[in-house]
Amino acid sequence: MSSSSFAQRLAVTGSLPRLGGRTRAPVRIGFLTPLSGPEEYWGRPGLEGCQIWVDWINESGGLMVAGKRHLVEIVAHDSALSSKATLEAAQDMVERQRVRLILTLGGDSFAPALPYLMGRRALVATLLPSDLSPDTPYLIAPAEVHPLFNVTGVDWLARTQPAARRVALCSQTDSLGLPSLAVYRAAFEAAGRDRVKEVRYAPDHADAGQIVAAMLAEQPDILCWCSSAPPMMQALTEAAHAQGFTGQILACTADDYPRLIARTSPEFMERYTFQFPDFDDPALADTAFFFRQPQAFFEAYNARFPGEWSAVSWEYASILDLWHNAVELADTTEPVSVLAAMKRGQQMPHAFGPARWWGEEIFGIDNALVGDWPVVAIHDGRARIQEFGSVLNWLGQNGKLLARHLGELEQLWDQRLLRRLPVLSPLA
Repeated sequence: MSSSSFAQRLAVTGSLPRLGGRTRAPVRIGFLTPLSGPEEYWGRPGLEGCQIWVDWINESGGLMVAGKRHLVEIVAHDSALSSKATLEAAQDMVERQRVRLILTLGGDSFAPALPYLMGRRALVATLLPSDLSPDTPYLIAPAEVHPLFNVTGVDWLARTQPAARRVALCSQTDSLGLPSLAVYRAAFEAAGRDRVKEVRYAPDHADAGQIVAAMLAEQPDILCWCSSAPPMMQALTEAAHAQGFTGQILACTADDYPRLIARTSPEFMERYTFQFPDFDDPALADTAFFFRQPQAFFEAYNARFPGEWSAVSWEYASILDLWHNAVELADTTEPVSVLAAMKRGQQMPHAFGPARWWGEEIFGIDNALVGDWPVVAIHDGRARIQEFGSVLNWLGQNGKLLARHLGELEQLWDQRLLRRLPVLSPLA
């Protein structure tokens, strides 16, 4: 495999010569994520990022496979409509559209389609490695290893704010929230912090003010929103400011943080730690990133979709670039061959540097690509990377602790598999 993919070379050079070969049938990529409802914010910005990636490929002639160029198309469906619609969309993508890769947020909304897709050996990339299990061999988590990377924020905060020891957490009770809660529990325990309050709320019915009031009643030094959806995360943060909290806030994301600064204060938001940088961050300038010019992507995205940049704006696009590298190596878009090319040697570049396929200890299969992850804080009104933490090192030291907390919340792969098995009626 070449050291940089087609999209990487395009970002570096600005243009590439069109190679010979008549353009053939398009190569289609499926995009099956929430595009409406409370999880829309983890779907739609990612679709927008994919549109930029596809345009870059197509403007230089398309995807080269076996000596022929193919334009790339995105086939998008909303997984938030209904279980029936999600399954039908997956069937249409595979049987009629002949997609070569399906991108998904994962979790509850995607679950109805997963058994069918695995039965058809469809290559699927999720943002939630907690979807992984031994019965999902063609499901990979190559970009975001949510919620595993959240341990880096806890570790950094414990080292830089040693006096902040009392922690109150809140999390939604779904397949995105509960694994995140387990990871934060384990990370705070590993850091020697005291968990003084935990509030779990239904993802579709929750009062942010009441949740924060219950958390503050225990006089915490740290409030942790875990992986609350962006609207809820914003409501919780504003409620904490309104109720006079002066400690540290930790969360997976801080989407639209300029709005939060405007609705709270610059000083308040400088006590907020999260995991997703802006891509004009100086710390990324010399990083071996998925297309080597993160600022170029950041600027292109903001010019095309002003005000829409979020934690997932780049993630699905980064999966496309990893996939394209594997297509170049395998010289085919056939899903099983591309998967084998991606996993050869058990290592490949990750969004933030070298990474290793991992996961058997927790997910029963090494299909999560785990490497370093940034810790981000806000200074002078801008999100800035504070350090890159090693997720693998933390897992090596605390894997058993994490497994215990995942088990307590019934989020281990075998527990999830057992819940999916049909209940058989006893024989008469």
